[in-house]
Amino acid sequence: MDTAGEPRETDTAGLWSSALGSAARPLFIVGVDGSETSWRALYYAFGLARREQGSLLAVYAFTPVVDGFGAPVGVWYNGEELAAELRAAVDALSTEHHVPAGFLVTRREPVGILTELAATHQADAIVVGASRALSHRLFGSKATRTVRRSRCPVIVVP
Repeated sequence: MDTAGEPRETDTAGLWSSALGSAARPLFIVGVDGSETSWRALYYAFGLARREQGSLLAVYAFTPVVDGFGAPVGVWYNGEELAAELRAAVDALSTEHHVPAGFLVTRREPVGILTELAATHQADAIVVGASRALSHRLFGSKATRTVRRSRCPVIVVP
């Protein structure tokens, strides 16, 4: 475990880039963070990938919480456990739906990495969960920012 309970950056041994990179197979990128709506987005994305005979990349991106000096602030959740839970779910759903899937954990701003991966790998769509936070309704959610920045379709799952 890294500092402040944050998960280590991983990409399931780098397998997703070669297994999912086929131009002949549609690619769907889904943002996951353990919230109720991100779980729904994950299930929706697997159904979509199965129907389209595509592949899926689940991305758990987070911005580390730091103090004014750049030092990590205390544990705000157990990120390593959440990453393991999300990875296990992706693996199980991949087997269940017969969909090639990868899992990426990264310390990047979620909107930036989702749109960057989609552009780099010419994803057919990005799937994200809708935010339920009141502050996001007032100041904009990650889903809204993803829609604005992406060059591919973005599906927002309620």
